[in-house]
Amino acid sequence: MAEKFDHLEEHLEKFVENIRQLGIIVSDFQPSSQAGLNQKLNFIVTGLQDIDKCRQQLHDITVPLEVFEYIDQGRNPQLYTKECLERALAKNEQVKGKIDTMKR
Repeated sequence: MAEKFDHLEEHLEKFVENIRQLGIIVSDFQPSSQAGLNQKLNFIVTGLQDIDKCRQQLHDITVPLEVFEYIDQGRNPQLYTKECLERALAKNEQVKGKIDTMKR
């Protein structure tokens, strides 16, 4: 499973780098750089096609909406997992305490 994510991550990193380079080309565009611009646009189209192929391999993956909310708030999405585990642990301790009380 991790291999699928690694493959997607690799394509996304290449895509982001091509977008960054496109921004540099466009910000200082000269007619002589038209060939480079066309080539970079073709790389971007190919990159989107590669990402779409990865999507087909990951169609069964679901991401909780809260993770996207964390990202929108500028928070690290790994904090979501940490906080979920902390809440589950706290709830587990609470239930364990109730069970221990009932056993007495």
